[in-house]
Amino acid sequence: MTLTGSMKEFILHWGEMGARWGVNRTVAQVHALLYLWSEPLTAEEIADVLSVARSNVSTSLKELENWNLIQVDNRIGDRRDFFRTSYDVWTLFLTVVEQRVEREIEPTMKVLERLAAEARAERPAQAFVAARITALASFLRELHGWYSQVKKLPPATLESVIRIGSGITRVLPKSRRRRLD
Repeated sequence: MTLTGSMKEFILHWGEMGARWGVNRTVAQVHALLYLWSEPLTAEEIADVLSVARSNVSTSLKELENWNLIQVDNRIGDRRDFFRTSYDVWTLFLTVVEQRVEREIEPTMKVLERLAAEARAERPAQAFVAARITALASFLRELHGWYSQVKKLPPATLESVIRIGSGITRVLPKSRRRRLD
């Protein structure tokens, strides 16, 4: 099992980007390898190809399973697990977004709602604090509502919506294209 130059560079870059997004570098590299590889791999094969400890691969695979980014296959007569990921970029994107919404956006919305209520009740009152927290909570509610609708769309429809959205600025009046605050 040999990696080509472009495969190595992709895996290394994906690991760097993962680290910037708050994902362990090896977790991102394992996912990148599974994305590029044409068939499912065992943990031993992943460890060998990436030259990382088997224990590190096991931890990375568990993390990827927790994110619903990999699936485990079994084969008759073979006790090993074989790991794969989707090759569809829209499926991967939507999975990551769904996980981020559940892990980050929804808990933050709950905290902001509580803090906004607490800020309104505090004495001495700091109306601007309550207003700022409420504005952020409102923004996240709107974003979450939009996400809740968009996630129901099939990937092909979502791709069309994004293409339309990226061209919409051409039809907006110039005053609406860029908001200056």
